[in-house]
Amino acid sequence: MMNRQKLPEEPYWDGPLSHPFYSHVVKRALDLILALILLIPASVVMIPLAIWVKLDSEGPVLYKAVRGGYHNQPFMIWKFRSMVVDADKSGGCTAKNDDRVTRAGRVMRRLKLDELPQLFNIIRGEMSFVGPRPELLLYTERYTAEQECIMWVRPGITDRSSIVYIAQDEIVGEEDPVANFERLILPEKNRLRVEYAKTQSFGLDCRLLLETVAGVFGKAEDMAREKKERG
Repeated sequence: MMNRQKLPEEPYWDGPLSHPFYSHVVKRALDLILALILLIPASVVMIPLAIWVKLDSEGPVLYKAVRGGYHNQPFMIWKFRSMVVDADKSGGCTAKNDDRVTRAGRVMRRLKLDELPQLFNIIRGEMSFVGPRPELLLYTERYTAEQECIMWVRPGITDRSSIVYIAQDEIVGEEDPVANFERLILPEKNRLRVEYAKTQSFGLDCRLLLETVAGVFGKAEDMAREKKERG
């Protein structure tokens, strides 16, 4: 069997990944089945959210952007638009109290509701429920040889780094958020992504899903408490 040549511009991973049959076959089947099952109940939430986004600010309902994907194939990630139109032209990192975030966006982002359209990315085979969060090509092109394994598992809606940095905007602060992200967060995120790629399993995925749900409920409780305190 002919060995595939590694092209300089295309990261290729030929090292070990844990549970390859689960990662490439079983997990894809589970993702597709679960996404199709959730699509109808999720639509009950997505339809009013879409109306809210449209009424809240000018611009399209969906935000679409290119991200580094499975086997280094760029793909278009879908989200509910949570910021003003062309916000990404003034910086790809959301700062604390970022005035580009819309009123609807502040709620959706805290409860991760803006990620719901990614069910369609999962159905299309571009994403998984659990996997390394897809990054800008600007960052995937900088992956080291060790980090290239990140591109050899499907990117996900949630992963360990999403849980650890659930309050990322507060960490990057208001002054120079992009530089703070690259210095304070990105190296650790990449370490966690590599760790996931090399230890992926059904049990780990279930645990990360449960921790994500718990984190979202915690955010919802925080929002309810803040609203009550404001009177």
